[in-house]
Amino acid sequence: MTQPVRQTLTLSCGEELSFLTAGSTHQPAVLLLHGFPSAAHTFRNIMPTLASDAWLIAPDLPGFGASDMLPSTTFATLADAVEELLERLAVGPRYIYLHDFGAPVGLELAMRAPDKVLGLIIQNANAHESGFGPQWAATRAFWNDPTPDNAKAATAHLTLEGARDQYIAGVPEDLAARINPAVWQEDWRVMSLPGRLAAQRELIADYGRYVARFGAVADHLKARQPPALMVWGRHDSFFALDETISWMQALPRMEAHILDGGHFLLETHAEAASALIGAFIRGAAERPA
Repeated sequence: MTQPVRQTLTLSCGEELSFLTAGSTHQPAVLLLHGFPSAAHTFRNIMPTLASDAWLIAPDLPGFGASDMLPSTTFATLADAVEELLERLAVGPRYIYLHDFGAPVGLELAMRAPDKVLGLIIQNANAHESGFGPQWAATRAFWNDPTPDNAKAATAHLTLEGARDQYIAGVPEDLAARINPAVWQEDWRVMSLPGRLAAQRELIADYGRYVARFGAVADHLKARQPPALMVWGRHDSFFALDETISWMQALPRMEAHILDGGHFLLETHAEAASALIGAFIRGAAERPA
């Protein structure tokens, strides 16, 4: 199997963007967008397998992993950085993998250039009100009234324990035992670097602006109806399972698989997810235009 190669790009703003690639540029491109609090290493267990089917590009979003922070941290500026990466690599039509924070970035890119989207791969990524359970109450209160007290409550998960919970909260004990603690410990090490927690607070605030665009996202999906594959971890403590129904209603021809994993599905179900994603990409020629 082909192991991913790490590269670095100096953005036009002067900041460094780190990313992984695997596969051949002659294959269909797949942009892999990770979520909080992770980085491109989220995809370490699927990239070697999928490299036989696709050209894979997995950036550490700015402020995550080995990528520098940007002067202004919003999902739009993260999308700007990824868009520049795609342009510099001469990536044409592409599939976009959406996970968690990767959803506002990937959907922003899709809406900017819809004709370049070959399809969506949706993995525990929210784009509907149905995805928000009771645990979002403090965050939503902050979006509605950004007082210091509400900000403190909405960002209380920016700790080592909060990083850990992204991986194992709500996950059955036997599955949680399969996840190496070194993964979230590395996430927390990066998040603890100077300025990184401030950038995370900015993204928590900006996620509220993404939610305010759900109507525009819905209009885009309704009009474009991109081919789509869902691989979803059912034991997700952060996005309610009802969100899967909303995605299926938005994209009624979507192929949907609910797997026995958590928010970070690829930590425990990389083999199953890789097989489904590979089949989805290989099956592109059989789908109606």
